[in-house]
Amino acid sequence: MLKTVNAGARLDRLPISGFHQRVLWLIGAGMFLDSFDIYLAGAVLGVLVKSGWSTMQLNAAFLSSTFVGMLLGAFTAGVLGDAKGRKFTYQFNLAVFGLASIAGAFAPSMTWLIVCRFFMGLGLGAEIVVGYGSVGEFMPPAVRGKWSAYLSLMTNSALFFSSLLGYLIIPVLGWRAMFAIVGMGAMIVWVIRKKMPESPRWLESKGRYEEAEAILRAAEEESSRVRPLAPVAETPRVSTRKTTILHLFVPPQLSRTFVSIVVQIAVNMVIYGFIVWVPTFLIKQGVGMTSSLGYSTLMSLGGPAGALVGVLLADRVGRRNGLLAVAALTAAIGWMYGHSSSVSMATLLGFLLFTLTYLMVALGIATYIPELFATENRMRANGIAGCAGRITGIFAPQLVVVMYTAGGIKDVLSLIIGACVVLVVVLAFFGVETNRRSLEDIAPDAGDAFAGASSLSQESHR
Repeated sequence: MLKTVNAGARLDRLPISGFHQRVLWLIGAGMFLDSFDIYLAGAVLGVLVKSGWSTMQLNAAFLSSTFVGMLLGAFTAGVLGDAKGRKFTYQFNLAVFGLASIAGAFAPSMTWLIVCRFFMGLGLGAEIVVGYGSVGEFMPPAVRGKWSAYLSLMTNSALFFSSLLGYLIIPVLGWRAMFAIVGMGAMIVWVIRKKMPESPRWLESKGRYEEAEAILRAAEEESSRVRPLAPVAETPRVSTRKTTILHLFVPPQLSRTFVSIVVQIAVNMVIYGFIVWVPTFLIKQGVGMTSSLGYSTLMSLGGPAGALVGVLLADRVGRRNGLLAVAALTAAIGWMYGHSSSVSMATLLGFLLFTLTYLMVALGIATYIPELFATENRMRANGIAGCAGRITGIFAPQLVVVMYTAGGIKDVLSLIIGACVVLVVVLAFFGVETNRRSLEDIAPDAGDAFAGASSLSQESHR
């Protein structure tokens, strides 16, 4: 009977092959539909109000149910992902938001649609946690950032396609067709993704060595056709001890948990404190509604542009160093946007802010946060950080209204600038560079974490 499989070292030496490409596309398909489902709300809610099927108050409840569902989904996915496996959690959350989307297409009233949206949110929040948290477990260190950024690109391209299909389909087939399309797409991907391999790293951490060995041998056989495989490097044996969320809040993992939460809060503060408000800001500055939508559409091209830049830079400049530079640049551009004197200048600076924001998503949320933790805690940590991001998404718009009322767009942007400055300081003092390092090498010492958690647990019982 096998006692170890050395999964990390064996995966890290593999050249990129069809095995890695299939993993990316199978994860990416679910992430694309997840993002598509989130973004379709914008087009659908406007139609529902115009037709009299909904009201502004009910639309607000729809959005709130989405965020609450995503918050709970992010936490649940973290627990399930580490306890039951990446593949199980993929399939579970994909089925949840797929079936809920199909049910939403047949909702008899807005109240029922809001209920369905809550369950959609559960699956949507979970998919983001597991997708971004898992892709790096399969990729070699030299290109892990690049392939995580590819996943971010696939995810964020859904904004364009959701807007396009909404424009083409809703006037002809109605809003229900949008939910039906994403629901059926999710179920098709669910069937295809049954062939998705479980993470050998996770299987090894659970002592399921024979299953891990079978997946590793198949991956090695396929990758060896690209070029001969290098010898396997010796690595410490992977811990199979049970862990809990408590381990994330004691040294040496506490500082990494803190960094991951700050990254999520800062990025979501920029998204929900500026990005989603761009059309409103432009209208408040005297630009007509049609023109404001046109300008904001041009700015939104910065989304895929930022992910593409992430593909090019992630493995060259590193994640910590890259985030430091991008956050500082975002703060500077944010200040310039607040002092721009023309719509054309605001559009250019807005495009740059979109690009930098989604570059931070690619470097930070898609790549850096999952790298900071050991396999046995990776999904929990990603889920906790994701919850912090969701909470920010709930409260940031309310804060923007208060700040805008008090001092206009300059006060709002001071909030964004402050978030980026805090991110720079936290990364400078607590961040570690993960670029081109094995996940096992990056992981904090498991023994120290267990000792810290045990002492904390004993203190709580005194």
